[in-house]
Amino acid sequence: MTGWFQGTGDILNALMAGDSWMLSQAMNEPAAWPLGLAAMLALALVILVFYRLSPWAERNLEKTIMVVSYLAIGGIIFVEVFRRFALSQQVPWSTTLPPFLFLIMTYFGCSYNVKLRTHLAFAEFRNAMSRAGQMGGLMLDALLWIGFSWVVVVTSTKVAINSAANFQIMLGTDNVMQWWFLLSVPLAFTTLVARVIENVVIDIANFRSGETLITQAVIGGD
Repeated sequence: MTGWFQGTGDILNALMAGDSWMLSQAMNEPAAWPLGLAAMLALALVILVFYRLSPWAERNLEKTIMVVSYLAIGGIIFVEVFRRFALSQQVPWSTTLPPFLFLIMTYFGCSYNVKLRTHLAFAEFRNAMSRAGQMGGLMLDALLWIGFSWVVVVTSTKVAINSAANFQIMLGTDNVMQWWFLLSVPLAFTTLVARVIENVVIDIANFRSGETLITQAVIGGD
């Protein structure tokens, strides 16, 4: 194959072989982009089905991940600062694990804020637009989010695969691999895409029914 799909066979063969080094090389092929887009959208749809089957997860998945990550960061720092100054002891990974947990908390927080629509949206300006203009703006939002997430998912997946191929271990540990945490980035942005699709479905329904399209979002207002 040539063009955008050049290297599709190499990527699929590496996936079937389960060889991270082969996959890291194959991901440099142009086919990584269309295959990444297809995989991202397919997984986003799977997440939406999961939300449909589990209303609790639909309401609380990102919140739970953020709170658990935040408490873990705070707990590790508090305990290890006390141990350092009071006992002159400290586990080696106490300074390397919190940044990875912060990574998880931040990017799943992005997905949660897409759900709440609390990212910068210029709601006052959009309310002055016609109804068709408001709907066009919402669809443009969705396309931009999906395009941005596509770039992040593909590039961050490459980083995670390269980390696995080079057996990068979290500093301060003997066998905790960095790619376990790095995979949270493409997963978080795929979850974000699921929220974008969820919002699009709601927006289309509101447009057809005559409901308000642009509302003032409030952080924590869910």
